[in-house]
Amino acid sequence: MRIVLGVGGGIAAYKVASLLRLFTEAGHDVTVIPTEAAQRFVGTATWEALSGNPVSNSVFDAVDQVRHVRLGQEADLVVVAPATADLLARASAGRADDLLTGTLLVTRAPVLFAPAMHTEMWQHPATVANVATLRGRGAVVLEPAVGRLTGTDSGPGRLPEPEAIFAAALRTASSSGDPAHRPLTGRTVTITAGGTREPLDPVRFLGNRSSGKQGVALAAAALAAGATVRFIAAHMDVQPPDGVELTTVETAAELREATLRLAPQSDALIMAAAVADFRPDSVSETKVKKRDDGENPVITLTRNPDILAEVVQQRGSSGGPAVIVGFAAETGDSDATPLAHGLAKLKRKGCDQLVLNRVGRSLVFGQDSTEVTILDAGGAEPETVSGSKNRIAEVVVSRVALALGSAG
Repeated sequence: MRIVLGVGGGIAAYKVASLLRLFTEAGHDVTVIPTEAAQRFVGTATWEALSGNPVSNSVFDAVDQVRHVRLGQEADLVVVAPATADLLARASAGRADDLLTGTLLVTRAPVLFAPAMHTEMWQHPATVANVATLRGRGAVVLEPAVGRLTGTDSGPGRLPEPEAIFAAALRTASSSGDPAHRPLTGRTVTITAGGTREPLDPVRFLGNRSSGKQGVALAAAALAAGATVRFIAAHMDVQPPDGVELTTVETAAELREATLRLAPQSDALIMAAAVADFRPDSVSETKVKKRDDGENPVITLTRNPDILAEVVQQRGSSGGPAVIVGFAAETGDSDATPLAHGLAKLKRKGCDQLVLNRVGRSLVFGQDSTEVTILDAGGAEPETVSGSKNRIAEVVVSRVALALGSAG
């Protein structure tokens, strides 16, 4: 997809570098058009290095190519972030006094604005009217996030996180694009994400290192493919994408209840959550304290239910998703390699596909890039995919769509 990324002159421009990386790592061709003010926050060299394309904000550069017309005509999507109050005003008025506003006036591609400004500016009647005008013309204007702004101020006006803008951009593009690029239209996909937490006492728990990033990427890819996404979130370090039907859980038992409830209503289930295999046999109602005699407390663990295997069994007895995808985090050991463990788990669980991660302290958990091997119960050769978690998500979701198409 050819994306024009317009960058407004706000301090949040530095966060847009991460958004640009998300776009390029997902395989999109991005041309960055910073305003003159934006270049005072982040320099041209940064945008060129991250995009791999030349960067300019002047209509007098490459005049022979008539860039302010060509870029708008050839774009599949235009994203503006941060969209400052000034930039929203100029776009609303139909100004074309620089390369970015000229491109906005020419393009017939879907346009998404991600605002960022002080709360008073966002709530000013002029800005409210400009946003209403742009939305009335068909542009998508996101609501700004609420949080710390420049200086000591706090309130609505913060730039949404890059992952949230990325998901909204894919959703905007897919809603206006060729239906062939939305193979999950009319389908419902349930996705679990994050790590469960099993309480020991009111302040302590057993948990894991899962950040939820892969689950969020899967949700964004499924939304972009046209699916209705039911998102079951355990503990996550990132926010769920906008547009999902969100269910929040903490423990494996809560995750089990939500999954068994939603799975029968879904066409596909992707179990990306890191579910604790064990939980404390008993939970203290008060904080467990160190004993004066120096004795250490003994924690007895009990096995948690196997949710993935249970969903597969439920499908066999009372119906359920046509495609079930499991995730497995393996380190390998003296008995077998991670691949051997993954193949055994695929057979034992009975799911249709298994995404195998090789994990460790600095591998997969919390990282933006990874490598997985996708195993198929139908006997297809294992497929190894490496790159950003968004790239992994696109491949997994594409395979789910293909499997659903085959299932009818």
